[in-house]
Amino acid sequence: MPTEDQKDRREFMADAIRTSGVIAIAGGGGFLTGKRTTAENDGEPMVWQLDPDKCTACGNCATYCVLDVSAVKCFNAFDMCGFCDICTGYFEMDYESLDTAAENQACPTGAIVRKFVEEKSGQRFYEYTIDEPLCIGCAKCVKGCALMNGSMYLQVEHDRCLDCNECAIATACPTEAFYRIPASQAEIMKRRGAAVLNARGNQMLRTASGDQAKLDEANQLLSRTAVQRDWREQQANQENGGSTSDG
Repeated sequence: MPTEDQKDRREFMADAIRTSGVIAIAGGGGFLTGKRTTAENDGEPMVWQLDPDKCTACGNCATYCVLDVSAVKCFNAFDMCGFCDICTGYFEMDYESLDTAAENQACPTGAIVRKFVEEKSGQRFYEYTIDEPLCIGCAKCVKGCALMNGSMYLQVEHDRCLDCNECAIATACPTEAFYRIPASQAEIMKRRGAAVLNARGNQMLRTASGDQAKLDEANQLLSRTAVQRDWREQQANQENGGSTSDG
């Protein structure tokens, strides 16, 4: 059984990976303003991003990007992840054994790293992280993970994206999942993922007991989810022809 220190380290690592994922998505500069927008620009640079709730994991992101290796990458939202022993995002549906042999992995480039975390009540838990340089955005892991918790999803990594005026992937996307969003927003979270983070932030506020570090982290989470909520409300209004619940 893991010690309390080991559990704390696991939580710390998960938080660090979540933070690094956000930084990776938000990085980069020199953006071009495209023709497709979802919000008033107000002079702020706009970037391409995809809505994971609309994504069908069709595979186009891997093949239509103008870069040799797509700027669209998989991210694992640890707040949604079940740390499953048999991860349907990691293993092929017809895997031969539960090991890390290439023939058992769904990812064609071996970009998912499987690491044992702990065993509890006879159940083994594993952490799944993405080796970003190896990820080609094929979405095979996303399609598999959707059968379970759905914690794996695609996002445009802005450190790599050329931010083309006409994005070839967006044009080829069968569900029109790509949008132009303010660079300061950077990401489009799954609705369920945003709800989980929002609940976590509110819980931290209730239990912070004056701990400023916890209060700051809670407010950061709530601010992050508020951006997502506002964007989705704005997008819904645009798709409904600008109508609102009051109108």
